[in-house]
Amino acid sequence: MKAIVDGVRIAGLRAVVPPQRHSFVEDPGIFTPEEVRKLAATIGVHERRVLLPPYCASDLCVAAAEGLMEQLDWDPGTVEVLVFVSQDADYVLPATACIMQKRLGLPTSAAAFDVPLGCSGYVYGLWIASRLLSGSTAKRALVLCGDNATRHLHPEDRATLPLFGDAGSATALEVDPEAPPMPVVIGTDGAGAPHIFVKAGGKRHSLIPPVASAAVPRDLEAEARLERDSRLTLNGAEVFAFTLRAVPPLLRETMEHAGTDVDGIDWFVLHQANAFMLEHLRKRVKAPAERFVIDMQGFGNTSSASIPLAICSGLGASMSTGRRRTLMAGFGVGWSWGAMVADIGPIPEPRVVDLPEGYPVLAV
Repeated sequence: MKAIVDGVRIAGLRAVVPPQRHSFVEDPGIFTPEEVRKLAATIGVHERRVLLPPYCASDLCVAAAEGLMEQLDWDPGTVEVLVFVSQDADYVLPATACIMQKRLGLPTSAAAFDVPLGCSGYVYGLWIASRLLSGSTAKRALVLCGDNATRHLHPEDRATLPLFGDAGSATALEVDPEAPPMPVVIGTDGAGAPHIFVKAGGKRHSLIPPVASAAVPRDLEAEARLERDSRLTLNGAEVFAFTLRAVPPLLRETMEHAGTDVDGIDWFVLHQANAFMLEHLRKRVKAPAERFVIDMQGFGNTSSASIPLAICSGLGASMSTGRRRTLMAGFGVGWSWGAMVADIGPIPEPRVVDLPEGYPVLAV
């Protein structure tokens, strides 16, 4: 599906990461030194940020939103759209966005809801929030993207443990009749659902074990299965095949939809899946290395937050000094994909900050 967003601009970005770091280069754990060397060279991750309980992805996103609104000098009462994109909601219900609305001091006239998407979620969130602005009386929106993927990882899963990190982000959108149009391309293929999967947690495979009693003895096998099914499983070969099959056409179609080509894009910022995969994609579309962002060495794959985190980490100065035509593309779990071309800047310099020590927990 193709769309065009008119009259909305990206006004600012901020990312927040946990202060806790873990590096397999320095602390190999279950890997040999030779395996660590090869992993670091292939996936491009030297350390990850790991969010510790009692914090959740929502805490990172709220901290990012508070800092961003302060940087932009936005009164929270002027923000009437809040979209929280995450695979890690605080509760089954209510929607985490409802709790965020109260915490951030947004007006009760605000629309606030969750979007449970992962790797493609940032583009989806921008598109949804922009459409809500262009089709309503609201003038400002926040798109909050974050995931706490490390809590899904099995401590002995060699495929996922070195790769994933935690982060949260906030992106501010504002109605602006002079804003250049933002072309969007979106797609879904549910055949990929089993290849990036956390099986338990919803109603289909509940995490609540059978109740043990005199009539119903404790089922240790079922409990072990629920523990296993609550962890992330990832079929790397299928993910790689999907990415090389779907993403180059997505990028070309999006540039064509935007009436431009590789030479007309200032920055390519894709979901930071892993460095090896991103380099393959760069070569497929013939994008210059100096304009193709690979910036996950200190953070890992942070799912829905990876695109705004990469912008805040590596492009802050660029976005603050001029208008940059940026192609953003997310792809993965679902399968789900989305890409957008947006002219960003000049805006207040996007930043990455650590979650402050003692930051209050977002809770009911």
